[in-house]
Amino acid sequence: MGRTSRSLGPAGTMIGFAAGWASRRTAQVHRRGHSIDPLTRLPDRRALLVAAERCITRMRAQDRGCGLLLVDLARFRSINDALGHAVGDRLLEVSAHRLREMFHGGPPEAPSSAGRPVPGDSGSPVVARIGCDEFAVLFPQVDDTASLRGLAAGVLRRLAEPVRLDGLHLTLEASVGICTFPEGAHDAETLLRHADAAMACAQRRHSMVELYDEARDIDTPERIGLLGDLRRALEQAEIQLHYQPIVSMDGRVTALEALLRWNRPGHGQVPPNEFIGLAESSGLMPQLTGYAVDRAAAQLSWWRSHGLRIPVAVNIAPSDIIGPGFAEQVIATLSRHRVPPRALGLEITERQLLDDPGRAADTLAELRRHGVRISLDDFGTGYSSLSRLCDLPIDEIKIDRSFVSEMASDDHEAAVVRCSVELAHTLGLTAVAEGVEDHRTWRRLRTEGIDAIQGWLICAAMPPDRTTAWLLHRPPPQPVPAG
Repeated sequence: MGRTSRSLGPAGTMIGFAAGWASRRTAQVHRRGHSIDPLTRLPDRRALLVAAERCITRMRAQDRGCGLLLVDLARFRSINDALGHAVGDRLLEVSAHRLREMFHGGPPEAPSSAGRPVPGDSGSPVVARIGCDEFAVLFPQVDDTASLRGLAAGVLRRLAEPVRLDGLHLTLEASVGICTFPEGAHDAETLLRHADAAMACAQRRHSMVELYDEARDIDTPERIGLLGDLRRALEQAEIQLHYQPIVSMDGRVTALEALLRWNRPGHGQVPPNEFIGLAESSGLMPQLTGYAVDRAAAQLSWWRSHGLRIPVAVNIAPSDIIGPGFAEQVIATLSRHRVPPRALGLEITERQLLDDPGRAADTLAELRRHGVRISLDDFGTGYSSLSRLCDLPIDEIKIDRSFVSEMASDDHEAAVVRCSVELAHTLGLTAVAEGVEDHRTWRRLRTEGIDAIQGWLICAAMPPDRTTAWLLHRPPPQPVPAG
């Protein structure tokens, strides 16, 4: 990965210590031999490390590569809690059987110097269970990542096949992280750690499969530095909120969406997806959300004192709504700034509701009882069933820009928007279109009955002072051009 031997200062000292510790750890694993997971009878984490280190040694001598898939079963703990540990154990056994079957049960076991069999010595794939709901598959002689992505897709399809247990039909979803030697790691411990980082990235991005990318690894010196600066930025109020108007079809401003912006000293603007993703993966998201709600409430208080009574919407994350006391914290923040709850809106995506839908719905319902408006963002890109949508305590859906931006030239996308609007109105909800950039799309949205729009056609997100000027001095609404 382009490492050099020159001194890297304190960060380099830390990396050198970690590498030395990893080397000693792997040596201890070799001395102990491998062990077997008692439930699935698969090799465990210790055995996988032995197999990976032996594989890396062989592949290095042959100037070839190897790869590791790390598989995490989504929402397994929720299933375990709801249906009991016996059902959870059966699901793990079924998953292990399917993985073993896919890869021919792993290789014949060869005797080690300790007299115990060592997985992987024959050069075949090794399937292991390395955690409560985590499995790994080690592949020797891998020369390209495309083949590993194909294998990962096959694993996801196989695991997603319904399981019938005690009269229940259960379906498992999973996330897969991929790391390869020598591109992504040079030893067994790092191979496993980087595959875990890729798997966490797949969970954050809801992409199901991700290849390890050092640029997205929060454990690199660069990411550790970025995280430290992000913490400092929150403490020193360096992160700004910019505001983008949401406008009804008759030209009235119905709300403003608050969007986070960070100008990192000495580095310039940091893309929101980068630092928000870092906050999610590092456990900093509650502080970031609390900061955003506090800044939005302070700005709302100022605007209201100057006669501008436009509601503001703030985006929230899965860790927010399933965290304890989130609703109380939001209401307390509004009370401290003397802002009525009806002046604040919260936006959450469909996908965020899947992790713990019951707790999420309870939190949203509590917020809504106080008067906070709830929007379902990026509508159409998630997996909500109609029954779940009917049960959600929401006021509004925001149709994703991926449908809106193409609807003027694509009848299929226009049909999706039309059905979404009709569904929203049937359920008594408001429908907002995101990503509106031209009058042609605006005209098409008007024919489909959309309630409000948001996008560059109105204006880009602006800092508070420019937003204030825009609200006070913008020209009166103009009719949409015909044609």
